Amino acid sequence: MIGIDRNAVVSPRARIGEGTRIGAFAVVGDDVELGENCLLDAHALVQGPAKLGRENHLYSFCVVGGDPQDLTYAGERTRLEVGDGNQFREFCTVHRGTVKGGGVTRIGSHTLIMAYAHVAHDCVIGDHAILVNGAALAGHVTIGEYATVGPDCAVHQFCRVGRYAYIAGFTPCSMDVPPFSKIVAPRETRCYGVNTIGLERQGFSPERISEIESAFRLLLRSKLNTSQAVEKMRETLAASPDVLELVGFIESTERGVIK
Repeated sequence: MIGIDRNAVVSPRARIGEGTRIGAFAVVGDDVELGENCLLDAHALVQGPAKLGRENHLYSFCVVGGDPQDLTYAGERTRLEVGDGNQFREFCTVHRGTVKGGGVTRIGSHTLIMAYAHVAHDCVIGDHAILVNGAALAGHVTIGEYATVGPDCAVHQFCRVGRYAYIAGFTPCSMDVPPFSKIVAPRETRCYGVNTIGLERQGFSPERISEIESAFRLLLRSKLNTSQAVEKMRETLAASPDVLELVGFIESTERGVIK
């Protein structure tokens, strides 16, 4: 059974899944598809074209599926794709893609996008990622699964944030953030080692964490440059899939990595 408040505005071109509830003064626009058991609180807004999976919760005054903030956008039919079990908190904004960026913004499942956070056009966010209050992603940013972007962090367009990375509050990122790392900028943006607590919480074994820490010691604390450190990782830690992921991430960067 679908529950729609009499003061909500739902387009006849929207598709609403079974068990979804839509609160007072919420707005569901044209070409929006909401999966089963979603919840839109009062004054939530979702615009299309957009497809949201099941059990997503849109809190009051969030804007999901809005037009991209791009001067070249001219009303083209671009879209937003969202998985299951996500939370979009108060006043966060998530925009659809642009034609030049592939036409779609993608958000995985079980992410938490906190109040006043912003996801710009053509971003890709992996499962279980967290954007803390005020975090801002410019266009074309990729966020790996289980990564955390701290409060009031700004991530430059086209940057990548690797899996399980943790970016501390008020840290600007204009280069790629390596997977498994923790990044903080008390004076300048630097990598301070492995996101150990976050990895432990996600069930990484002590052995896996030790291998990742060994790789980061080569990257950050040895006298080797980045290319030499990567070569050493391949020589000594190639048995670790996590280290190989880090190596691949570094070798594929176009903006450099934070060290």
